[in-house]
Amino acid sequence: MKKKKAIVSSNSIKTAAAAVDRNTHTKGAFYEAFEPERARQLVQRIEFCYTPKHGSWLNIAENELSAMTRQCMEGRRFGDIDTLQAGTRAWSTDINNTQRGVDWQMKVDDARCKLTSIYPKIKF
Repeated sequence: MKKKKAIVSSNSIKTAAAAVDRNTHTKGAFYEAFEPERARQLVQRIEFCYTPKHGSWLNIAENELSAMTRQCMEGRRFGDIDTLQAGTRAWSTDINNTQRGVDWQMKVDDARCKLTSIYPKIKF
């Protein structure tokens, strides 16, 4: 197996990592990629924050990026960054003006009751 490079800064005290897939983004993956000593150093400095499986903000962001790719970029080549920025800016303005919403299937109070085990416990 090839050696992997750590991307956690030596200056940081603790880093939060947002993880969607609970099966692949685990502390054990560090021990597969790094020597045990280095893996332990990294694991102690990373706090995994798992998003809810359904209805998370990340799903919405992924949907928007997918739509932008299909509607704005697919089949096109951009000669420079200015052309790309102008195209994505025009697409973004048009999409934002249509005021589309997300059709949540659950009320907030119901979600808090039914999905209690999914949400992180925050201590103040």
